[in-house]
Amino acid sequence: MTRSVILFVGVIAAVLMSYTGLSLLPGLQLFDIEATPGTTDYTFEEARGREVYIRDGCIYCHTQQIRPENFGADIARGWAPRPTKAGDYIHDDPHLLGTSRTGPDLSDIASRQPSWDWHMAHFYNPRAVSPGSVMPAYPFYFDVIEPGAVLASQRTVPLPAEFAPPDGKVVVAKEDVENLYAYLMALRVEPLDAAE
Repeated sequence: MTRSVILFVGVIAAVLMSYTGLSLLPGLQLFDIEATPGTTDYTFEEARGREVYIRDGCIYCHTQQIRPENFGADIARGWAPRPTKAGDYIHDDPHLLGTSRTGPDLSDIASRQPSWDWHMAHFYNPRAVSPGSVMPAYPFYFDVIEPGAVLASQRTVPLPAEFAPPDGKVVVAKEDVENLYAYLMALRVEPLDAAE
């Protein structure tokens, strides 16, 4: 009977130590993180775009974490002016750090590529602006319509002739891709003072 008590106490101690080391202590470390200067909460459109980003699996090919200079070439590639910090993700739940880098990191995409025209052409057919891109096309984000049917609230997507729809039709963005663009334009890594 004493062996079973010792075994029981040992199992409980192992579970408590594991919980403390793997869950409680990291949670306490992250409890008092403050937002990095320049970080703001998402607008309605940005939050909807974030949902599209998650829903359509962008996280599987793009990361949102800039590594320090001695851990990779992210800063040398011009992906951001500094490594990301925990406070950069204060408004993210869940955090979208990513799982692999099939495509470039998007942490600071708003600074690197703010063009609406570029992004819309890229979503419609990535090879229209990035020859050799392995990103899939997302034509379901768009409507292909007659030029006379374009509403005042819609913008047509400028495409190279070889990617434009036939018969003189034009491509207009749907709400999902407009919101996705708004989310991408919220992804900005602000430079910090060297003291921070």
